[in-house]
Amino acid sequence: MNGILDELARRRVVAVLRAADASGFPAVARALAAGGVTCVEVTMTSPGALDSVATLRELGLTVGVGSVIAPAQAADACAAGAAFVVTPARVEGVVGRCAPHGVPVVMGALTPSEMLTAAREGAAAVKVFPAAVFGPDYLRQVQAPLPHLRLMPTGGITVAAAAGYLRAGAFAVGLGTPLVGDGGTPLDEITRRADALVRSCTGPQHPAPAARPGGAEEGGYA
Repeated sequence: MNGILDELARRRVVAVLRAADASGFPAVARALAAGGVTCVEVTMTSPGALDSVATLRELGLTVGVGSVIAPAQAADACAAGAAFVVTPARVEGVVGRCAPHGVPVVMGALTPSEMLTAAREGAAAVKVFPAAVFGPDYLRQVQAPLPHLRLMPTGGITVAAAAGYLRAGAFAVGLGTPLVGDGGTPLDEITRRADALVRSCTGPQHPAPAARPGGAEEGGYA
């Protein structure tokens, strides 16, 4: 499990793909990869998302499945080949369904109590959602007393704002519409945005964070 989290921490960016159907995901993913974004999350709210996982993996991408709101969906995501599973909120039973497959769960949470509960239940990381409502300083304040939490803010984050969340302590950031558009965005524009995002979020000013200290009994990660 830690290998996938290390990969996300190195790449720093996860592109969230959501659409009326998933048939366009491969073209968007190629455009993202051309700009340097190679970690994507396909969402269960997009019809055909699970069918797209294998195709995206064949393109050399690290592919997770998001918007998972039930243990059965988590099991289906693992069977489809998801490298990681993301929930929008705390969902009981998802970690248990993913653990036998070695698939890490990024559990959705917003408050410190929810984040700590997710970690204690075995989530590999916490998706802070919707992150843009509170901004980067919220992460900075949460991580002061809870430095062991691995936080991946997602929701409303723009290309220009993403680096600020990394400076605040996030190990990675998730971007959807501000990066990939609404379905009518030209592919070359997606590549341009991806390139700008990668340039702003990687490099010596944003080194990948070290493994967080703390065990499950301390509210850390098992």
